[in-house]
Amino acid sequence: MRAAFHRTFHLPSEDATRRLAVLLAPSLRAGDTILLQGGLGAGKTHFARSLIQARLAAHGLTEDVPSPTFTLVQTYWDGAVAIWHADLYRLSTPEEVFELGLEDAFETGIVLVEWPERLPAPPQGALTLFFEMGPKPSSRIVTASAQSERWGEMLTQSDAALA
Repeated sequence: MRAAFHRTFHLPSEDATRRLAVLLAPSLRAGDTILLQGGLGAGKTHFARSLIQARLAAHGLTEDVPSPTFTLVQTYWDGAVAIWHADLYRLSTPEEVFELGLEDAFETGIVLVEWPERLPAPPQGALTLFFEMGPKPSSRIVTASAQSERWGEMLTQSDAALA
């Protein structure tokens, strides 16, 4: 099935990756899921941390946002909605996902999933961001795809603001 939206972002620095996350953060709502794919060190956690901190800051909150590599899931409350940050890298089987409570989070929270290929099935309507190393050490190439045009509208606005 071809994605309704497909776009590639060439981000020259870690700050550009952070800005993309910050620009996307205010548009998110309960039920939104972002699937973060890419190799180790590709920028998935940096993006997720930046997005979560932007959501919290918009509500006057600050919190340390560690990688959930060992805890598997970290949750945050921004004053309006729960934000779930999951790192599924250490899971052995897709069935282990059910123990994390993500099924409910996909409906009621904002969910960021690193290593989503370990999900039994991705949630419908999710945005996929695929992170790759760019030509320079801190640059990244991020390819976004989704079935919903809503994501395309949000990311087109972000792309214009990044220019």
